[in-house]
Formats: sequence, structure tokens, C-alpha cells
Amino acid sequence: MTTDFGVVPDLTPEQEHESGAPALEAASERRAARRGFLVALPSFAYLVIFFAIPLVIVLVYSFATRNPRGITELRDWNVEAYRALAEPLLRSVLVRTLVLALLTTVICLALSYPFAYYMATRDSEVVRTLLLIGVMIPFWSNFLVRTYVIRVLLSSSGPLSEASQSIGLGEVDIAFSNAAVLIGLVYGFLPFMILPLYAALERIDWNLVEAARDLYASGWKAFRRVVWPLSRPGVVAGCILVFVPSFGAYVTSDILGGAKNPLFGNYIVNQFLQARDWPAGAAVSVVILAVMLIGTLVYFRTGGRTL
Repeated sequence: MTTDFGVVPDLTPEQEHESGAPALEAASERRAARRGFLVALPSFAYLVIFFAIPLVIVLVYSFATRNPRGITELRDWNVEAYRALAEPLLRSVLVRTLVLALLTTVICLALSYPFAYYMATRDSEVVRTLLLIGVMIPFWSNFLVRTYVIRVLLSSSGPLSEASQSIGLGEVDIAFSNAAVLIGLVYGFLPFMILPLYAALERIDWNLVEAARDLYASGWKAFRRVVWPLSRPGVVAGCILVFVPSFGAYVTSDILGGAKNPLFGNYIVNQFLQARDWPAGAAVSVVILAVMLIGTLVYFRTGGRTL
């Protein structure tokens, strides 16, 4: 074979096959990518229609104008709804929501870590399975029903108050208070902390702990230097999974807190349904979505990749 540049030696069939292999492989990968896209297309469409588009609508309404008759008009774009976030009333709601979400996260972590540690260190598979089922049992009943049960337990006529009176400690009535909301949030979101912690602790190679003890490390030092760093991805994941929904909780605060202890979720509902101030409700929703997005990014950048 000759060309303008000289003589090119003929290629054997094996060499021709090898030279075309990368092109064939690239074409095969492109076909596989197209098939994967077509398979995932219904999921993409669902997310765009029922997730992305509603988020865009909420963002648009947060810059809209509310006329004196209470009608939202999509014109005269402004940031008045965001400026209203600095009002004293809304600041108090924000502080209350943030404090309760942080307390819920800390209490869930304090209660869940020992329990998850106990589950992960059991040698019996049956015991671990039974404990895991016990954690999952609350998911088998409706969250609204469980919240109402907590309300009954904390009321002045509930079993907790009756038991307290029977031993001479007086009546217990903490329903419709921040304490009741905190108890309800901890009860509702405790499994979301236990499960990622157990997943992280269960994967730890406990021979590392034995090696640390063989090197004269105390139990606390072995935990601090070995167990805690290896379980940190589960801690991060659990904290995000508890803090994010606690920050936007609505049902728990509405049932256990009452109208005098509103959280951000209650404020949003009131703005949309009662005050008919859609821009204000949309602006607060955007703030909550931003907090959730930041929490999700923190999860993926710290714990999500190694959990």
C-alpha cells in the first residue's frame, strides 16, 4: 500500500481488529449510555414535573407582589417578602425553630449512639435482627397517629400525669409547649439517627479496637481514636437526616405545640391558607429549602461518600 507520504505496510487482520477495538468500545459505551438515559427518562420527567417545576414556582412567587385585597400578582417584582424575614415576630419563630431542631439532633445523637453501638457489637445475629426490627416498628404505624398518642401521654389526664399523681409528685401537663414539641420531634426522628449510626458501626473492623487495647490504650482512648473516627460518617448522616426534617416540621409542632408555639412550617401554612400572603410563605419556604440544600451538600461532601 502506497500513499503520498511513502509506503505503508499492509496490516494483518489481527492488527486491523486491534486498531478498531477502541472505536468499537466507544460506540458500545455510547449505545449503553443512550439506553440508560431512555430507561431513566420516566424518573427524570417525574422529578422535573413534580419537584423542579414546583420549586421554580415557589421561587417566583417569593418575588411577587401582594395587593391590598390579598391577591398575589406576578408583576412588580421585589424582595419585600425577604426583607420581612428580619421582623421581630419572624425572627422569634426562626430562633425557636432552629433551637428545637438543634436540640432534637443533639438528643437523638445522645440516645442513639449507645443503642446503635450495642446493636453493632452483639455477636448474636438474632439479637441484632430483633433490635433492628424494634427500631423499624414505629414506621409501621401512621406518623400522625403516633403524634396524637404523644399528645395524650403528655396531657394532664394522661397516664404520665396519673402515675405522677399516684406517687405524690403532682400533675404533669406539658402539652402545647416547646417541651412537648421537642419530645415529639425526638420520638419521631430517633430512628433516622439510629439506622445510619448502626450502618456505620456495623462495618467497623473490631480487630482494630482489640489492637488498640493491646497497645495499652484505655477503653475511652480506643473509642476516641478508633471507633469514633470510623463511625463519623454515620454521625454526619444521622445529624443531617434529623436536623433537616426537624427544621421544616409542621405536624408535630401543630399538634403538640398549639398556636402559641409556631415553627417555620406552621408559619408557612398560615401565610398560604389564612393570611393569603403567598410571597411571604414562599420566601420562608425558599429559606427552608436553602437550609435543607446546604445540609444535603454537607452530607454528601463529608459523610455520604464514605458511609
